[in-house]
Amino acid sequence: MYSGLVRKVDGVTQERERLTLPDGDFLDLDWSFASKPCKKIMILLHGLEGNAQRPYIIGSAKQAIAQGYDICAVNFRGCSGETNTLYRSYHSGATEDLEAIIHHILNSDKYDELFIKGFSLGGNLALKYIGEERDVPKEIKGVVAVSVPCSLHSSLLQLLHPKNYLYAKRFKDHLKAKMREKQQLFPKQISDSDIKNVKTLKDFDDIYTSRAHGFKDAMDYYEKCSSLQFLSKINVPALIINAKNDSFLGPECYPYKEAVENNSLYLEVPEYGGHVGFHGNQNITYTEKRIIKFFDEL
Repeated sequence: MYSGLVRKVDGVTQERERLTLPDGDFLDLDWSFASKPCKKIMILLHGLEGNAQRPYIIGSAKQAIAQGYDICAVNFRGCSGETNTLYRSYHSGATEDLEAIIHHILNSDKYDELFIKGFSLGGNLALKYIGEERDVPKEIKGVVAVSVPCSLHSSLLQLLHPKNYLYAKRFKDHLKAKMREKQQLFPKQISDSDIKNVKTLKDFDDIYTSRAHGFKDAMDYYEKCSSLQFLSKINVPALIINAKNDSFLGPECYPYKEAVENNSLYLEVPEYGGHVGFHGNQNITYTEKRIIKFFDEL
């Protein structure tokens, strides 16, 4: 809670670029640059209902910039303060958007090395991207995923537990507000009763996420978009950092077996860290230091 609601990070300047996606929609990229020209860039992916101004994004950017990385901090569709134009939005498995971002960056011919750090939903997205059946660009040298719900259904069950009531309510309230904004643009597709019937996060995925993104229902969405099933196919060095005391993650979110069986996949399970917490000395989190070490050793 401290890392999400209280922590402040300064000293990072961002320049916004609007990227037009292949389907005509848009998302916003917030760029930050190292003090000297460099050939390596780090893409930062936020979590559910986050954005590129969250402390965990700015903190990661600050440490990476100091080590000579340029930064592309992504705002997923509808997360930059402006509603996206299509009925669809972002979700845990929308790797087509990440692919468009990567192609946009590489087409600039500015960078030889590309690294990805994703948090929670963004971590699941990054792992799914490099584990799917695609030719991963050779410029992608490594991925770090923090507090990852590798099994979306397992994570949902934890979020629906009474211990997480305040967190789940906060997420639900934000998502319902987004639905109301969408309703203004698409009144025939989102009714007042749809919004009223969202009592839990699963309801939101049944009523909006699945319909807007071509899934049968919430369970179909969780099954098809969980990164767990793609981990065995990853052949880019990838590090998962999931704290043992992360109250959002169920047992299936800790892929011990997959990490043992895949030489490209590494799993760290610290005793503490919570969900995207990992608070550390001098306002630098453990994962902000750990990713630099991991990437520098590749």
